[in-house]
Amino acid sequence: MKKLSGVPELETLLGHRFRNPELLKRALTHRSLAHEHHSAQHPVQHSAEHLAKTESAETAQAETPSDHSADPSTDNEQLEFLGDAVIGFLVAEDLCHRYPDLREGPLTRFRAELVSRHHLGLVAARLKLGDYMLLGRGEERSGGRRNGALLANCIEAVVAALYLDGGIEIVRTFVLREVVEPDAAGLHKRILRGASIGDYKSALQERLQAQKRGQPEYSVRAESGPDHRKRFLVEVSVAKNGVATRPLARGLGTTKKKAEQEAARRAIIKLERSRSGAETAGETAPAALAEIDLLAQTDSEA
Repeated sequence: MKKLSGVPELETLLGHRFRNPELLKRALTHRSLAHEHHSAQHPVQHSAEHLAKTESAETAQAETPSDHSADPSTDNEQLEFLGDAVIGFLVAEDLCHRYPDLREGPLTRFRAELVSRHHLGLVAARLKLGDYMLLGRGEERSGGRRNGALLANCIEAVVAALYLDGGIEIVRTFVLREVVEPDAAGLHKRILRGASIGDYKSALQERLQAQKRGQPEYSVRAESGPDHRKRFLVEVSVAKNGVATRPLARGLGTTKKKAEQEAARRAIIKLERSRSGAETAGETAPAALAEIDLLAQTDSEA
């Protein structure tokens, strides 16, 4: 297994010196590296009889590497699971204390924005967590250190490691300092102005209904990548009296739901700009082509 370098610098960034450095190392270890290590420790042995049997579909399927072939305690996925819950709790608690004027609906959207994969990925990038991640060769070659989803997963795992090693007060300080405080004031102003954050699909539907323009409809225009790294290109259009009009926007995402949210977010931006006369609400051909190019790029990286 790779060695973790730069621990003192990283601990300074996190504001905590680990009593158990292995916990931090695990939080930074992507499963691609854990699987490589597991495969090196347990090479497949083939006898002549066994090789003859591999012609059957059943045996071939049995030899397909399993997602569970490596010990879960050797990578950061379980820590991601815990960290996600810890961040969600701490952000919700802080928002209730920080903004007692907000009702449940705005608070829910506020929290969703702060704990979103996009936001957490940006926080991790700002902290340069990618420089410390332990990746397998495949993820390394495909630019995993700059991958927003991997960075978001990593910061969740690091938060879990902070919680397990230092306790709730240590991790509360980190989450408020790095996740909440840099963006909370700006998001609060947007909420007070009636701007949309968090659940963009609901916000777009409410906006279109208020303008009596019809209902948003979402369609998958393209998908790419292997099953474990799918990318979807979704287009949102307005349908009135059952007839779809020209597209409003398109969005990319690792799931259909995320792509729909991104398409809705971009549609809201276009509608706001069109209201101010900055641009029309329609999707321009160059923008659409750029999205197709980006989808092709993510496919080649997978």
